[in-house]
Amino acid sequence: MSGPSPSPRDPGLQPERTRLAWRRATLSSTVTAVLAVKAAVHGAGGRTSAAGIVACALCCGLWLAFLLLAHRRIRSLAAVATPAPLAPRHATSVVLCTVATAACAVALVI
Repeated sequence: MSGPSPSPRDPGLQPERTRLAWRRATLSSTVTAVLAVKAAVHGAGGRTSAAGIVACALCCGLWLAFLLLAHRRIRSLAAVATPAPLAPRHATSVVLCTVATAACAVALVI
């Protein structure tokens, strides 16, 4: 005797909220990159330094990587009604981009 079959999962608005969260994260990453450029151009004493330019370039590269990863996830969330879970490799890449960007920001401030 088997019970009633479980109904398919109704994700509701969860995929839309997740897409919006990725967009907010992308926006905050963009603001971080812009502030890094500002800090590198207007360094200590109004002078730019080679280390500041390198940190700024690295921060901008990390921003581009984060942007590509987030865009891929946003597209995958919009493609189907029930999206696949975030792959561990993808999640690790996003975390590494975020932590590396924070390290570059610290290097620019110090």
